[in-house]
Amino acid sequence: MKIVMMAAAAALMAGPAMAQESPETLVLPGATLAPDCGNLYGLAGRAFCVSAPLAGIGALADAYIADLRTKGWLPAGGEDNRVVFVRRRDGGGCDGLQMQAFYDTSRPAGPDAIGYLGFGPIPGNVCSDQPTPLPTPAPAQ
Repeated sequence: MKIVMMAAAAALMAGPAMAQESPETLVLPGATLAPDCGNLYGLAGRAFCVSAPLAGIGALADAYIADLRTKGWLPAGGEDNRVVFVRRRDGGGCDGLQMQAFYDTSRPAGPDAIGYLGFGPIPGNVCSDQPTPLPTPAPAQ
């Protein structure tokens, strides 16, 4: 599994986006609550994490995507091992949430190795009710 840990992983901090539910209700079948996030990437105490054998982490991610859809979160983008979700706010704008799949790259990545899914809000309004203005074209030369 290719791992992409970017600066955005720092945004995987626990907060209002998932704080509405107790951790036990967020652990889907096949997952184990991992409050230490595997002691990887400084996420302990900053992200909500679950673990599962690496061989099943893809299916578990799919289950979380389906579960989050039932709660109004829509996949809006992402890249390898990361999905960004958005959910409209009642008063306008959107909340953002990301799910990041990762594992301990210092250990062998066999099917029985432990993989993790980390969840956290993206700060601020991730979609705006105002369109982004187009850049002014450069004058012709």
